[in-house]
Amino acid sequence: MARTGPVTKDTTTVALGLAQIRVGAMATHIGQTVPRLVSADSIGALANTKFSGNVDYYRLESGFPLLEDAIYPLREAAALECAFKEITPKNMALARGLDPTGYSAVHVGSIGLGAIAAPAGIRVEAIYTFPDGVNVMAIIFPRAMAAATIEMEFAAEEPAAVAIRLEAKRGDSEVTGGNAAWNAMPYGRMLWDTGGTTWTTTTTTTTA
Repeated sequence: MARTGPVTKDTTTVALGLAQIRVGAMATHIGQTVPRLVSADSIGALANTKFSGNVDYYRLESGFPLLEDAIYPLREAAALECAFKEITPKNMALARGLDPTGYSAVHVGSIGLGAIAAPAGIRVEAIYTFPDGVNVMAIIFPRAMAAATIEMEFAAEEPAAVAIRLEAKRGDSEVTGGNAAWNAMPYGRMLWDTGGTTWTTTTTTTTA
């Protein structure tokens, strides 16, 4: 009997597991459209990882009764959401919207409260390795900002996990600190590779 329904076409494309979230200096890598951050830039163990790309549409209707003729995009947003388990000065600074690159010690540091300011611009890369251990997908935000209300809940038998939202902001040449490499994809891009072998350290403006 022939199989019916949504039969798997390629098992190597099924996503299972979490992505690694890496955070680095925006200005250092703003002209690079391929992954530049390394595993040392990771924020560590995570409880979850999620990418969201939201689009608001205008719906054109006509006639009676009204029927939809078309839809037009009004605005777009992109974000990475995660909850980190490693409660370090660097990660907490990230959650507070501070530049985390200035925090290096794991158990030494200070985060001020009651003086919130506009979040610092950062580069964010999500690196996801498929279960086959070979194929990789990357999500790059060349210019991002952290937007989070910090809640750190301690429990007897579960590690605390602090949820943060890393929102993509424009990284093109028309914004201060941006670069023309992102003019065709202002928020960043998603790209796939086998083992990361074709990702280079040179600037490329090829769109996905």
